[in-house]
Amino acid sequence: MMTQLPETPAQKNSLFNAMNRFLGAVNNMDRTVMVPSLLRDVPLCDDAELYGHKSDVDMYSYYQLLKSIRQDIEWGLRVSPVVKETPPRLSRINSIASTGSSSSFGSSLSSASSEDDEYEEEEEDEDLQKQFQFHLAGLQGVLGKLTTQANSLTKRYKQSIGL
Repeated sequence: MMTQLPETPAQKNSLFNAMNRFLGAVNNMDRTVMVPSLLRDVPLCDDAELYGHKSDVDMYSYYQLLKSIRQDIEWGLRVSPVVKETPPRLSRINSIASTGSSSSFGSSLSSASSEDDEYEEEEEDEDLQKQFQFHLAGLQGVLGKLTTQANSLTKRYKQSIGL
């Protein structure tokens, strides 16, 4: 279990701190919710818009979902025995790399084509950086919403039992 460390203003947007805030919120929720079955059949009501789901979803399912995501973060994703497929973008990059390195006429390439290869590699590196930044921003946004959900669920549980 991770402990929550103090964060500096410069680190506010770090992925580590976003995960830390989420894990702290879920751990607090887990310590607070002593009887999870009390959450069964309790609709999300006003929070349905916050959660982005229909109002027929109960708080218990969110409690379970948040705990499951915490477990995925702490222990890694549970991978099914199904063969993993390479994403289409990566398979294209891999095929470009393998055809370029295994071609029989690789030694006779002109300097112009090697410049093209260097340009392609720079472009791919730039693309990977953009992809990483895009997914990092998305992950931080999702973690922020999940943290809000865990805090909201904890608050509503306290209200329902009179704390």
